[in-house]
Amino acid sequence: MASYKLVSYQSDKGPRAGLVVDDKVFDAAALTKEASYDSVLAILEDWSAAKGILKKAAEGAGKSKAKSQALGRTKLLPPVLYPPTIYCAGANYSDHMLEMAKAAGIPPAPDPHEVGLKPWHFIKVSRTVTGDKATVKLPAASQKVDWEAELAAVIGRKAKNLTLDKALSCVAGYTIANELSARDLGKRPQLPDTSPFKYDWVAHKCFDGACPIGPWIVPASEIKDPQALGIKLSVNDVVKQDSNTAGMIFTLAEQIAQLSSRITLYPGDVILTGTPAGVGAGRGEFLKAGDVTKVWIENIGTLTNKMA
Repeated sequence: MASYKLVSYQSDKGPRAGLVVDDKVFDAAALTKEASYDSVLAILEDWSAAKGILKKAAEGAGKSKAKSQALGRTKLLPPVLYPPTIYCAGANYSDHMLEMAKAAGIPPAPDPHEVGLKPWHFIKVSRTVTGDKATVKLPAASQKVDWEAELAAVIGRKAKNLTLDKALSCVAGYTIANELSARDLGKRPQLPDTSPFKYDWVAHKCFDGACPIGPWIVPASEIKDPQALGIKLSVNDVVKQDSNTAGMIFTLAEQIAQLSSRITLYPGDVILTGTPAGVGAGRGEFLKAGDVTKVWIENIGTLTNKMA
């Protein structure tokens, strides 16, 4: 039974939705004979029907007359062009919380569950997304751009007030993210640390290219447990992060339940679920021009980007 991956790719007609089957890229609209499936966002907006249509099309791809091209010769774009909203979980691995507290010279915080805290998220601007093998131009204003390997969930249906046991039902699939952060732009130096207006999340998290995602979306049906996936990040082939999504403080289901209690989730929204220990801030290391980052997540693949 053929499985598939959902991509956005560059064609002669501009960005198109594609299905990767056995290292070949098929145009999604042509393979499914659904003309409206020309973009990944359009597919996600029809996900309840599309997931069956795509699966059937992938299974018949070998006998289809639809044209294909080699994956290695295809320019992949961010899987969703462009997500309606990108939600990013803050401080969601206990080992990462410890390393950041140490870097800041403050005592480690207690387990959020024990003090009644809920998952919390900040937002990345949609246009910060870039794709696999894309070059990221480091912002001139920052000397401390950091890496953060993250599992990303892509929403496939409108969702509001989901219970914990139903939370994952709105997930269409999973991809990989490198949640780049300009650590030296996160605070406004003119204001005292006690000011409620001290933090600048836009400068910190939303510079151009700050959200590499990809290379594709693996359907949720192919990922048995999003809380049991190996996750690694390397810089110039030196491993910096090596963990497992089991180390999350708040599970993806907890995150979705909390988010949907506050705001309606829509097809194409992307939830970045937090990063484990091993970020640059904890090591005093930061990205420089020429560096190549690779983020690998078990059963999904590898996201590669070069800094400039």
